[in-house]
Amino acid sequence: MATVETGTEIRPFQVDVPEEALEDLRRRIRTTRLPSKELVEDRSQGVQLSTIQQLASYWATDYDWRKGEAKLNALPQFTTVIDGVEIHFIHVRSDHEDALPLIMTHGWPGSVIELLETVGPLTDPTAHGGRPEDAFDLVLPSLPGYGFSGEPVEVGWELGRTARAWSVLMDRLGYTRYVAQGGDVGAGVSDAIGRQAPDRLIGIHTNLLVPALSGTMPTDTDEERAAAAQIATFGQSGNGYFIEMATRPQTIGYALLDSPVALAAWMLDHDTDAYYKMARAFVGGQPSGNLTRDHILDNVTAYWLTGTGASAARSYWEAYGPDAPAAGRESLPPPPIPVGFTTFPGEIWRTPRSWAEAAYPNLSYFNEVDRGGHFAAWEEPELFSEELRAAFASVR
Repeated sequence: MATVETGTEIRPFQVDVPEEALEDLRRRIRTTRLPSKELVEDRSQGVQLSTIQQLASYWATDYDWRKGEAKLNALPQFTTVIDGVEIHFIHVRSDHEDALPLIMTHGWPGSVIELLETVGPLTDPTAHGGRPEDAFDLVLPSLPGYGFSGEPVEVGWELGRTARAWSVLMDRLGYTRYVAQGGDVGAGVSDAIGRQAPDRLIGIHTNLLVPALSGTMPTDTDEERAAAAQIATFGQSGNGYFIEMATRPQTIGYALLDSPVALAAWMLDHDTDAYYKMARAFVGGQPSGNLTRDHILDNVTAYWLTGTGASAARSYWEAYGPDAPAAGRESLPPPPIPVGFTTFPGEIWRTPRSWAEAAYPNLSYFNEVDRGGHFAAWEEPELFSEELRAAFASVR
């Protein structure tokens, strides 16, 4: 789907999936051998059989990848080689004057597809209740090894290296000042680029408090103790995917590249809130916000068609694995630039303001909203865009 280029050239890109690949996908879904029903009434044994049966039935018979493909191709897409890896990105310039450049990074099991519904609100705020001066120029890169970006062919692509690549990308696009946002893995990248503090970066915003995953946070208040308990619960019974990908990404990769249904199940089994919201989109037809059947399958299908299940899993080994080159490396000091943070109620844990302040002494914006979860930009794109407009208002 893409041709590797050398040098600093930026090349236009379009998604064009052969029909044979879609026929093979449907055939594999139809011939999947499923396990028997789980022996519990909740997700404590994993993705429930009824969810997968409904997902697979819809995927094989009614789902239309061409609609998702057309949505991608309606936006300006490009590739460029940075540090030996071909990076795919969407680049939408606002029609509004003096729009603030924003590089926004997805996470796992997401892709640029989870960010598509934010393009309108962020680049054309006047059509979504905002002001012309709230506009952003938007850069949405696919992480190395994810989606339409190339796979790294050597170890060492941890969060900091990706952050440095994003600095190169923004320089290559000619931006002299810009801001960065990230959730999930993208929060780690945005945290890293903030700590690296390239000259042109003037602020960051995240919606997952990365420092809380690797350091001890205070537990003096009820709010802090509740957040610590949520993290502990996640570590005890909710992070199986995290441990597997951080320690044995190649092992799970065989299933992810061979069975589309295994891939879908693996991607749905992220966190409790997101799982039940996605499951309800298929069982009962009750999507939460923008987490519809088609949007969920657009994302899963993109992983399947690009064959990036294993390479995306390796990013966890690089960032969090005990055997990776980055293991044990000390973090850089906190970002010296303004930092914004938004807490969404369905996130793995609700970050207290005190934790955000402890992690980021330059915290310039903090807000706790009343809806949305781990995939906040995907689930609630309008609300998410409002948060970014507010968070970066002071640095414009």
